[in-house]
Amino acid sequence: MRLTCIIPAYNEAARLGSVLQAVIGHPLIDEVLVVDDGSSDGTSEVARGYPVRLITLAQNGGKTAALARGFAETASEVVLLIDADLVGLSPAHLTALIAPVKEGRAAMSISLRDNAPGPWRWIGLDYISGERAIRRDLIAGQDEALRRLPKFGFEVFLNGLAIKAGVKIAVVRLPGVVSPLKSAKYGFWAGIWGDVLMMRDLFRAVPPLGLIRQIIAMRRMRV
Repeated sequence: MRLTCIIPAYNEAARLGSVLQAVIGHPLIDEVLVVDDGSSDGTSEVARGYPVRLITLAQNGGKTAALARGFAETASEVVLLIDADLVGLSPAHLTALIAPVKEGRAAMSISLRDNAPGPWRWIGLDYISGERAIRRDLIAGQDEALRRLPKFGFEVFLNGLAIKAGVKIAVVRLPGVVSPLKSAKYGFWAGIWGDVLMMRDLFRAVPPLGLIRQIIAMRRMRV
């Protein structure tokens, strides 16, 4: 099965390079696709320094729009989604995330990072994690639905598709991998506001009670 790694990136020039160093040349990854979501820094310039396929969007449309464009650009049977701001990512982490899907043990794998919120580590599931490997057929035919999603609604939308399909989910711990807090990247108040907007989008995509139901269902689907 051919595998494409899609990396959505918005103003991640400072962190994208280290992520690409872990991804490029991985034996299980056939293609790396970076989608620059209208960055105003040097994100595209960093990507051009690596053997990747770069798509540069004219304006920032949000993570969902960047991922939708990435899916539209590849027909690979398996897609690996990796956030552009990860710290501590290694090829071994990628292998662990890809293996359950490549080997047919699950249709989707989801990361559990070292700095995932405490409740998520306690229940063993980060339901909004951005690091996932998925079978392409899970999201086939969803182009119009993706266009209607809010900027940060992709992960919970994908959760719903997996639940509806009744597939197996693998939760993969990624020791040593962290995702910087928004406050560390943008400043305290801008980071807080960014988190508020993200939660607003999550609730627009799936109401709070629906998110709780997702967590319960996904825990039962784990392998």
